[in-house]
Amino acid sequence: MNFKFFPHTQEETQQMLDKVGAKNIEDLFANIPESLRFNGEYDIPEAKSELEIRQYFNKLGNKNKVLTCFAGAGVYDHYTPSAVPNIVQRSEFLTSYTPYQAEISQGTLHYIFEFQSMITELTNMDVANASLYDGSTATAEAMLVANASSSKADTVLYSETIDPQIVEVLKTYAHFQNIKLVAVKNHNGVTCKTDLEEKLDAHSVSGMIVQQPNYFGITEDFTGFADICHKKKALFIINSIAADLALLKTPGEWGADIAVGDVQSLGIPMAFGGPYAGYMAATQKMMRKMPGRIVGQTKDTRGQRVFALTLQAREQHIRRQKATSNICSNQSLMALFSTIYMAIMGKEGVKEAAKMSYDAAHYLCEQLTKTNKAQLVYDQPFFNEFLVSIPNRDTFYDKAIENGILPGVKVGEDQLLIAVTEKRTKEEIDAFIALF
Repeated sequence: MNFKFFPHTQEETQQMLDKVGAKNIEDLFANIPESLRFNGEYDIPEAKSELEIRQYFNKLGNKNKVLTCFAGAGVYDHYTPSAVPNIVQRSEFLTSYTPYQAEISQGTLHYIFEFQSMITELTNMDVANASLYDGSTATAEAMLVANASSSKADTVLYSETIDPQIVEVLKTYAHFQNIKLVAVKNHNGVTCKTDLEEKLDAHSVSGMIVQQPNYFGITEDFTGFADICHKKKALFIINSIAADLALLKTPGEWGADIAVGDVQSLGIPMAFGGPYAGYMAATQKMMRKMPGRIVGQTKDTRGQRVFALTLQAREQHIRRQKATSNICSNQSLMALFSTIYMAIMGKEGVKEAAKMSYDAAHYLCEQLTKTNKAQLVYDQPFFNEFLVSIPNRDTFYDKAIENGILPGVKVGEDQLLIAVTEKRTKEEIDAFIALF
C-alpha cells in the first residue's frame, strides 16, 4: 500500500537496497548486537481523541509544583504582557522565513530593524545586529571579534566576576580558536583594576570582558577601564542584563567597544531554560566585523519605506567555519518577542519594571540581614540580585521549597544568590523572610 505522506514507494526503497547490496531494511541494522536490541512490545497507548489527549497532558502538568521564584543568575521571572504572544503570532511576523529575499520578507526585516534600533538605544551604541543565540554565545562571539581585530594578540582577558556559565562557553570557543583566556582577579566582589593593568602588561591582549551587573548582582564601577584597554589596543567588552540598562549607566557611556548580553529579561518567559536570544551592539568602527545580519532602512522605486539587509554580503554568512552568522537565524522569533515587549512597555514601562525590581530586592536584603541569620557577602552596591551567606543553607533551601518558594541559586558551600523582579509582591517577600 502506498501512503500519501511516506516519501518513498516500495519500489524506490528496493532500488536503494539493491544499490547498497542489502536484501531488506533489517539488513541495514545487522551490525547492532542482539544484546542491544529491544524485542518486547512497545508500551504505546491506543489512539486517543483530542479531548482525551488534552486531559492526559493536563493530568501530567498538574503534577508540576509551581514555586514563587527568587532565583536569577542570568534568567529572571519577569512579567510578560498578554498582548506580546498574541502579536508575535501575526502571520507577517511568524511565518516570514529568511530575510534574504527582501521583497517577500518585509515583516521579518521590519521587526529586526526595530529590534536593532531599540538595542542601540538601550546600550547607547552605534549599531546592533539581528540577534544572536543567547547571552553566553554573544559574549563568545564578541571574544572572536576582538581576536580577529588584532593579527598579533593571542589573549583575551575576562573578569572573575563574570557568570561561570558564560566563562565555560568562552573556554569552549577559545579552545577551538587557539585563543588564550586569562582571568582578571575579583577583589571584594568587583573586578580588580590593578590586576587588569598587570595582565595587560604581561600578555598580548586583544580584548577584556566584564559583566554589569556582575554574577553576584553587584553594579561595578568601570571608570577608566576603557582607557586602560585602549591604551594597549585591546577592545573593552561589556555583558549586561538587557532590562537593567533602562536604569544603569550604559556600555556606551562606559566607553565599551562591544556590548553583549541576553534579552530574556525583556519579557521572554523562563521556559525551562530557553529559547532566548542574545544581543550585540558595537561602535561604528566595529560594525563590519560584527557577526549576524544587519538590517537597514531604505526606499523602493516608488519612494516607499522598505527594509533590506545591509553592510554585509550574503556570502559572509555561509562560509562554513569562516562564517560570521552561524547560529543567529533561529533566534529571530525571540528577538521579535522582546521587541514587541519593549514597544508595549515603552521607555517608562521598562524603567518602572526595573525600578520595582531594584526596590523590592533592597527591601528583601534589608529585612533578611536584620534577622542576623543571613549576611551580605559583599558590601557593594547591587541592582536586583544579591549574594548572602546562610548557616545551614541547604536546610533552609529545602524548607523554602517545601513552602512553595524557590529561594535562589546555590553558590559555594553556604551562599545563596537571590533575585527579585517586579512580579514579586510584598506578601511573597514577607513570606520568604518569615521562613527565617
